[in-house]
Amino acid sequence: MILTVLLFTVLLICIITDLKERKIYNKVIFPSLLLAIILHGIFYGFSGILFSLSGFGVGLAILLIPYLMGGMGAGDVKLLALIGAIKGTTFVVLTSVYMAMLGGVIGIVILVFNRRFLSRLKKFLFSIKRVRYGLKPDPLFDKNNLQAMFPYGVAITGGAVLAYIFHGTVLL
Repeated sequence: MILTVLLFTVLLICIITDLKERKIYNKVIFPSLLLAIILHGIFYGFSGILFSLSGFGVGLAILLIPYLMGGMGAGDVKLLALIGAIKGTTFVVLTSVYMAMLGGVIGIVILVFNRRFLSRLKKFLFSIKRVRYGLKPDPLFDKNNLQAMFPYGVAITGGAVLAYIFHGTVLL
């Protein structure tokens, strides 16, 4: 119960700071991580510590490559790793499935309501036409447009909430 309270407290703080300041702070993540490992050790002994550390490792690994490629902030990676440390490997994997689905939906909604959507759609259709005639397609996005369009902590938090609500059931 106390670990669940810790999880939702961290999620609430992180979603607020991510929405307001586009940051997930280490001063929230690191003490929570230490507390999660200690609590698992107190409640479940050495196997609890291993449970927490393995969840942390899996959560870290899931978003490490997107972070290294520049598509994800370090705070997002640490938040998912913390979720794994609090709730374990299975929960963090399920969270990542829901997170990916929510992130895709949010991204599509932002893309559709973006003012430049119609011009990008036209550019995409002209690129298809160029390829059809053996020409090189125009790039659809410049490097500035490839940066994150929304604070991904929202999708991570939503994924964790859905994973908690559905108790391990994947809705596909």
